[in-house]
Amino acid sequence: MIKRKKETDTKNTQAEETEAHLHEDQEEELQADSPEHISEHVEDSNEALVEAVEEGVEGEEMEGAPREVTVEERINALLEDNERLQQAASEYLDGWQRERAEFANFKNRTVRDKEDTRAKIISEIISKYLEILDDLELAINKRPAENEIEAWADGIEMIHVKLNTILEDEGVEVILGQGETFDPNFHEAITYEEDDDHQDGQVIEVVQKGYKLGDRVLRPAKVRVAK
Repeated sequence: MIKRKKETDTKNTQAEETEAHLHEDQEEELQADSPEHISEHVEDSNEALVEAVEEGVEGEEMEGAPREVTVEERINALLEDNERLQQAASEYLDGWQRERAEFANFKNRTVRDKEDTRAKIISEIISKYLEILDDLELAINKRPAENEIEAWADGIEMIHVKLNTILEDEGVEVILGQGETFDPNFHEAITYEEDDDHQDGQVIEVVQKGYKLGDRVLRPAKVRVAK
């Protein structure tokens, strides 16, 4: 009986403890559901949310802010710029060298063409005068006797006419002088003389003929001029 009573008392005690714990849990739940507890929970949640937002904004500002360039990145950028500039300089140098070579070739070709043209013109002119030279040599080799001098002189005169004809065909003209007014563009005065038969500045005599080709004076006429 005593043993059974003890077991009953023990069970009653455990039931009372269990009931007390249940009351405490219910009180805690009631306190948790109270307006004060809910307000505190909301405030804690709001503070946590604000902190999270601020941390996110700061993170975005950090991402949008310019990042400091490292020394290694600067060196690499300078090396890339240097390589690019060297490549451009090399291209410019190659182009300049090609242009210089082409200009040198053009200059040499121009000089060569000019010399060839000059040689061709001179050859054509000289070949025409070679015939005159042949005629003069023939006349000298056949110098006549005293009784044949007139015929020989006629032959020399024919050579003179032939030479003038060649010059006229080339467009060469004799500069007028005798009786003309002195013109320093065409005349070269060798003397200035008093002469009653000529006016002041008038050509008295042509000492050496002058020639022109178109508007170009090949040689001015040497003249005596009255004053």
